[in-house]
Amino acid sequence: MKQRIGRRLNFVECRESMGLGSGGSLAQRATISESGRDVVVVAMGPGRRHITKPVCEITYALREEGIDASVLVVNAGLGVPADALDVTTGSYFGLDPIEVDRIQQFKVALIHLGNVRAHIIYKARLILRNVDIPAMIVAQCPVDFEDFAEIGVKTKVVMPRDEDIAVRGEIREIATGVVRGVTCPQDKLDEIVSKVQSMLPDRRDKK
Repeated sequence: MKQRIGRRLNFVECRESMGLGSGGSLAQRATISESGRDVVVVAMGPGRRHITKPVCEITYALREEGIDASVLVVNAGLGVPADALDVTTGSYFGLDPIEVDRIQQFKVALIHLGNVRAHIIYKARLILRNVDIPAMIVAQCPVDFEDFAEIGVKTKVVMPRDEDIAVRGEIREIATGVVRGVTCPQDKLDEIVSKVQSMLPDRRDKK
């Protein structure tokens, strides 16, 4: 009889350029580290405001449960989209065509979008306007499905009117209270993993 003992082995194709900080620990903009095609964790990029720590911890938690999670750090992750109401930040959030192609290859997108409500909803709309896959939003501040539906984003709970739909993808799950730069509590990691599992058909069947 053969029995697997110990941890599950993961192979990760690491980012294509050097990271930032001591030992290159923070992923640089416009990089991707790949580990299968289950979930792509979309991060805004390193900086004083966009702390990457929650993204790393979430990715590890997903991989510990056997979910192949890759990380894409957006090149233009600062600021807000050009069509957002608040464009006073001086920089624009956007996606490169290669980033759109990369995200579209995955089954689920887990999108980490920070702590400014007005920025979160418009960034999510821009991403889902370009990719047609189910998404989960992870944020620090409180947001709900109604916030996204009001600006034309499809969600599993609230749908905009047909004439107001402005996206291809759909938000299936939301997790809030994930604080930037602070260790993510185990109960929050458990919540995120559980919600991601519910979005993956093969994982749902195994429950």
